Amino acid sequence: MADGTDLKSTPLRALHEELGARMVPFAGYAMPLQYRAGIIAEHLHTRSAAGLFDVSHMGQVTIRARMPGEDPARALERLVPSRLVTLAPGRMRYTVLLNDEGGIIDDLIVTRTDAPDGALFAVVNAARKEVDLAHLERRIGADVAITRHDERALIALQGPRAEEALAALVPAAAALAFMQWGRFAWEGEEIWISRSGYTGEDGFEISVPAGAAERLARTLLAHEAVAPAGLGARDSLRLEAGLCLYGHDIDETTDPVEADLAFTIAKARREAADFPGAGRILKALAEGPARRRVGLLIEGRAIAREGTEIRSADGARTVGRVTSGCYSPCLGKPIAMGHVARGCDAPGTALSVVIRGRSEPAEVVALPFVPHRYRRQG
Repeated sequence: MADGTDLKSTPLRALHEELGARMVPFAGYAMPLQYRAGIIAEHLHTRSAAGLFDVSHMGQVTIRARMPGEDPARALERLVPSRLVTLAPGRMRYTVLLNDEGGIIDDLIVTRTDAPDGALFAVVNAARKEVDLAHLERRIGADVAITRHDERALIALQGPRAEEALAALVPAAAALAFMQWGRFAWEGEEIWISRSGYTGEDGFEISVPAGAAERLARTLLAHEAVAPAGLGARDSLRLEAGLCLYGHDIDETTDPVEADLAFTIAKARREAADFPGAGRILKALAEGPARRRVGLLIEGRAIAREGTEIRSADGARTVGRVTSGCYSPCLGKPIAMGHVARGCDAPGTALSVVIRGRSEPAEVVALPFVPHRYRRQG
């Protein structure tokens, strides 16, 4: 872990510190874990109003074909199992970057921009952006030009009142539907807004020139519905929403079927079997994976952290490991996600988790723990 002297800063660091954030190292950056209100208050505020998150540490890249008339999506499809060439301008798709064995290098969201050349815009995880970019350059760099947008910040505004707060600044953004992207003007700046996020709530991610990021954040925070939220609340929100965190629930040993992300594998790609690791992944689709990501409701008050052993209900055999766990502010009880062996993944299956040497009852439940509230129609 970095010692704080070599950590990078986002354009919002001074604002975080002014707001009383507890700063921690994360993916090489100094990031706010929580503010004065605390993680549970930030979490509940986001579910009831609007939380503002700094996600500027994540990677933003544009991918363009090198040859006129070529589609960059066709090149990127060689590295993912999703169908990207059918993406219309302004539309987005969640997908996974695969290694040759079908393991997940990263999960990312790809957008077809409105550029005449069909350019793609992608947001990748902070801890994986250097790995991702090296992989893209090595595997498709001859066909596409990849541009990093380190000059831009990224702000997530999430919650049922996010539209109200953002529309006060950029009224046209309210017309966006879930997983739709657009280019807008705000006080002389070009900002890119998508109706997306990683909390399970309706909301937006706003890519803004770094020099205007603090001004935009302060303006949004001036709205009475908006409060700052840190990494702690972001993690508990995404876990309640049943969403994966790279490096915990998924990694290069996990394929999309094990990760319960089979929806990323398009029907046409399954038939063509033309993506990395297709043999392993199609076999897992046909026969069922040896393990699968599931949700767990834990009895009692103890939290099953990452690495916690999952056993059969009678404790006789180990059937898996917890990959993420926290206290759910909305449910008022501990929740977790983990990988469990085939035959133990059906909702309703009784299992147990070993916390500090004590066996606690747990039950497999369908994900998400808290229903998504995406705005499907603009």
